[in-house]
Amino acid sequence: MKRVLIIVSAVVMLASCNSKKRLAEIKALQEARDKAVASLNDCDQRTADLRSQLSAKDTDLQGKDKQVSDLQGQIDYLKKTNTNLLDRMSDLSIVSKSGAESIKKSLETLNEQTKYTNNLNSSIQRKDSLNLALVMNLKRSLDDINDQDVQVEVKKGVVYVSLSDKLLFKSGSYDILPAAETVLGKVAKVVNDHKELDILVEGHTDVVPISTSAIKDNWDLSALRATSVVRTLQAKFGVAPERMTAGGRSEFAPKDDNSTNTGRQQNRRTEIIITPKMDQFFNLLSSGQAGGSK
Repeated sequence: MKRVLIIVSAVVMLASCNSKKRLAEIKALQEARDKAVASLNDCDQRTADLRSQLSAKDTDLQGKDKQVSDLQGQIDYLKKTNTNLLDRMSDLSIVSKSGAESIKKSLETLNEQTKYTNNLNSSIQRKDSLNLALVMNLKRSLDDINDQDVQVEVKKGVVYVSLSDKLLFKSGSYDILPAAETVLGKVAKVVNDHKELDILVEGHTDVVPISTSAIKDNWDLSALRATSVVRTLQAKFGVAPERMTAGGRSEFAPKDDNSTNTGRQQNRRTEIIITPKMDQFFNLLSSGQAGGSK
């Protein structure tokens, strides 16, 4: 009986050892399988990455091919252009010496004209700046005068000071009113500070006719009023007479509609026009034209 128990115990122990060994083998197989699966997954991922890179390379290669094609087209165009230029150079090589001199003179004339234009533009800019300064000075000096009686503005590139007839004269008269001398004195002070400018005084009337023993018509009245202003500027405020011109425009340069009282009042005015000296202006034109005709 004891021997049987020993044999049974040995069998049980042997079976137990075999079971543990089997479990160890199964575990090792599972680990090996897991490693194989992980390796396979990694291989699949690398394959996918390589395919993606290959696709990108294909796209890039297609782009490079297009660039090569475009560059080849440009090379062909430049070759054609170069050939045309060589042909033209061949044609130009037969230009005579007299033709070359003519081209040179034309270029010199163009340069002179360009220089003249630049100088003229510079002179115009200086004149515009001077006009702006004149307007500011005149408005500042005449600030206390009614705006309806005195207007200062730039028209056609020159400064206009427009004075109403009621400020300067009695109705139908060309004698300067004493109160008007204050206004003319302020204008004279500004123009005396700019001796490089000339003064044109223009008299204007409305369409209402006038005829007296001293005044024949509106031509007379407008001209006499202009000369009265010029004399006052010269005699009382020292404006050089050689800088001034007096003229009458009668009713023929209206500022407003003569069919209304307000319009006629606007038209009865004397304008002091401050201009650049004409001889200097024409000298500038002449010098520019002479330079351009060389």
